[in-house]
Amino acid sequence: EVQLQASGGGLVQAGGSLRLSCAASGFTFGDYAVGWWRQVPGKEREGVSLIRTSDGSTYYVDSVKGRFTISSDNAKSTVYLQMNSLNPEDTAVYYCAADDRGWLIRTTQALGAMPGAMDYWGKGTLVTVSS
Repeated sequence: EVQLQASGGGLVQAGGSLRLSCAASGFTFGDYAVGWWRQVPGKEREGVSLIRTSDGSTYYVDSVKGRFTISSDNAKSTVYLQMNSLNPEDTAVYYCAADDRGWLIRTTQALGAMPGAMDYWGKGTLVTVSS
């Protein structure tokens, strides 16, 4: 059974850091696009960052550039999102998702927009940033 397990959320003060993990089971990372989305209740889901596991290519939405870093440990089938300099606007439920179309990173980079449809979605992890 394919599963994605997101973890690492919590409560942090503004300016603090958290590292989210997305552990995959039931498949191994080959040429996958794996990313993070976030959603605040009542608002649309927002794509945050994407990585191509085969070559490490990345994409970040403008609001997190310079603060968030996405990385992949293919041996562990885990993708991380290191979040620094957090601010209250980063408060949301964060979801990870994966797709076996690793080339999605190219269209994401070209269009400047995260894909909306992915093969697999995990349950979210809540990040709360207090002011």
